[in-house]
Amino acid sequence: MTDRPNLPLARTSVLLTRAGMLAEQVLRAFWPFFSLAMVVLACLMMGVQDSLRVELAWGVGGVGLLGLIATFVIGLRRFRLPTRAEALIRLDESLPGRPIQALLDNQAIGAMDGDSVALWRAHQSRMARKAKQARPVKPDLRLAARDPFALRYLALLALVVAVLFGSLGRIGSVADMAPGAAVAGQGPTWEGWVEPPRYTGLPTLYLADQAGPTLTIPQGSRITLRFYGEVGAHSLTETASVNGTEAATDPEQEIVADASGLLRIDGPAGQDWRLDVTADTAPFIFVADAPQAEAGGQMKLPFSATDDYGIVSGEARIELDLNAVERRHGLTVDPEPREAIIVQLPMPIAGDRTEFTEDLIEDFSQHAWAHLPVRIQLSARDAVDQTSDAEPYFAELPARRFFDPLAAAVIEQRRDLLWSRANAGRVAQLLRAVSHLPEDLFRSETAYLRLRILLRRLETFDTYGLRPKQQEEIAQALWDLAVLIEEGTLADALERMRRAQERLTEAMQNGATDEEIAELMQELREATQDYMQQLQRLAQDGESGENPSGQNGETLQMTQDDLQRMMDRIQELMEQGRMAEAQQALEEFQQMMENMRVTQGQGQGGQSEGQQAMEGLAETLREQQGLSDQAFRDLQEQFNPGAQAGESQGNEGRSGGQGRGQSHEGQGGRGDDQSGQGQQGAGTLADRQQALREELQRQQQGLPGAGTPEGDSARDALDRAGRAMDNAEDALRDQDLAEAIDNQSEAMEALREGMRALGEALAQNQQSQPGQGTQQGDMQANNRDPLGRNPGAAGSISTDENLLQGEDVYRRARELLDEIRRRTGESDRPTIELEYLKRLLERF
Repeated sequence: MTDRPNLPLARTSVLLTRAGMLAEQVLRAFWPFFSLAMVVLACLMMGVQDSLRVELAWGVGGVGLLGLIATFVIGLRRFRLPTRAEALIRLDESLPGRPIQALLDNQAIGAMDGDSVALWRAHQSRMARKAKQARPVKPDLRLAARDPFALRYLALLALVVAVLFGSLGRIGSVADMAPGAAVAGQGPTWEGWVEPPRYTGLPTLYLADQAGPTLTIPQGSRITLRFYGEVGAHSLTETASVNGTEAATDPEQEIVADASGLLRIDGPAGQDWRLDVTADTAPFIFVADAPQAEAGGQMKLPFSATDDYGIVSGEARIELDLNAVERRHGLTVDPEPREAIIVQLPMPIAGDRTEFTEDLIEDFSQHAWAHLPVRIQLSARDAVDQTSDAEPYFAELPARRFFDPLAAAVIEQRRDLLWSRANAGRVAQLLRAVSHLPEDLFRSETAYLRLRILLRRLETFDTYGLRPKQQEEIAQALWDLAVLIEEGTLADALERMRRAQERLTEAMQNGATDEEIAELMQELREATQDYMQQLQRLAQDGESGENPSGQNGETLQMTQDDLQRMMDRIQELMEQGRMAEAQQALEEFQQMMENMRVTQGQGQGGQSEGQQAMEGLAETLREQQGLSDQAFRDLQEQFNPGAQAGESQGNEGRSGGQGRGQSHEGQGGRGDDQSGQGQQGAGTLADRQQALREELQRQQQGLPGAGTPEGDSARDALDRAGRAMDNAEDALRDQDLAEAIDNQSEAMEALREGMRALGEALAQNQQSQPGQGTQQGDMQANNRDPLGRNPGAAGSISTDENLLQGEDVYRRARELLDEIRRRTGESDRPTIELEYLKRLLERF
């Protein structure tokens, strides 16, 4: 392409495009030279040459110089200066239609025709306008194809690090490496520095800057000296190292300061110092406060530790203080040898470790030494492996406390069993004595059965010799049993509340810690709230519930705020140490809760037909639950044949059948426990299942609510329950206990559904017939929930009462909406409650 001086192009575009092409050529040709130059410069700025011998430094420098020359020559051979024509071609390629090439072309034909010439000129004008729109073309500076390993970036990184942490002044030290340069320039000289051990965190000292006669350094500091110039012009004499040095003239010397002494450099500009070497002191650690048990049973042991340069680690060693143990009951025999408890002490994750206070938190509740006198020995270690031990601390090993008397007794027997396997027989006797009359002692049938199974296993192991592995197995089972008894698995809300009150009373009498009392108080709050919700649900569903009355038979109605204030007052008294007043307030609270009852709308003269039907179905449901429990126990017995033979007499009346309440106590289980034969027991269960099916058929005959959708739904559900009972009976006669349990579960679910439908039918009947005489008239007026509120129509939990009498209605409404929104955002609330709150927000 030939250039014409009258091309309508921006001169700047051509120059910038050509400059970009020049940059491309320079980078492509000289990138190895630039990379190598950056590496050499970075090494010089970082002082790499100072750490090499003179000969090696000059050798490496020569290689680097040859590399620079070679890469530069290769770059010159590859480099080509871009021309203006090449810049025009690149610009033309960036434009549509190649206008620059069109402007440089000549008309080949029709040059003598006027119309053709006019057309050609119009074409040239259009191309000229396009050429004026040319913009500089960006250069292509990518070198990935030529440098696939990105060596240029590594060289650039080295240079950046050198600029940040190096010095341009260190490049001049190369000249000092020339033979005779030091002598010719400034004569013999020296330099040296002191590097303290890294764990001290102290800075390096440059000896030439230390003008004082005494130099204080830590023990183990490394002293490095370099002599430049004529060999023998300088010498070193020191007495701080182990062997000492006398008039040493080596060009480079290193010593480690081990003790105080003299450091002298003889020769031009020589100096001497008195080295004061300070030894690393041993760490110091001690127990800062008495160990305490947290609310969950973990031991909290505060300790403090100090060291001159910081503590690396520590440990606590806990051993039994046998001399302080009160040797009585199960502790009279000699204990089995146990290894000491060794736990690592927590160290500060960040910050200074020279002086700190931390808490060792570990859970030793399941250890054999829980609540026994122990000897606690703390130790700490510093960076130079110096270890120091604290003064032994004697205390009882904190662990979880059990306030339920039965759980505490189980834990005590577990301790005796872990103390020595020789106590196995004694533990078995005591456990058998505890479970002799279980009716008034065990609140949970599950706990009783587990205790009996544990008892049999323990007696069997003891007969053939209790081994350590079996000892640990029984101990773990006893621990699980005690936790079950302490925390409970009762579904009855009233029983949970009463147990929470008893545990709180027991804790106050036994002098529990503030954390334990706070935890039990929170448990009482939750149990009370659960009880109130249960009473309200029973009042709405029409089911029979607890109706304890006071001395005057009056219904005690109170608000949730009243209960909350009473519990807050009890906790405040306990926190102030006024235990007597707190005990009295707790007794008043218990009396109030005992006097609380729900008015079910039933008069003083008896029960209606619907209520009798509901009670009959509830009794059938309880009996079916008892049969299902017995079938489940028989299924477990199949995996441990004959396991119940040894406890037949102690398990009378606890197999269900005609159970009552939570534990299903009754009269139907004695024969099953005593038989010991799977076929006979299953046959007995099948007969009782048949009798229960016949009772359900009898109840269906007089079921109220006929002709209503709710009544028909109740009858359909009871029909399903009857079919499931028939299937369960057949499975029991076929010895298929697993299938029988599934059918019994289906029957219980159908019974519950039928009772709910029947309750809705009764509620509809009450709405359509508001006056039912003295027995049911006034029912709607007296049927209040535990908080003293009247339910709405048809059993609805809403009310038409004005809850905001005497208050600012709009302000109170805003407060209620804000509270609903706040509770909606708490994801840990039950799903059913969150859905209810969301429905409220959508409605209001």
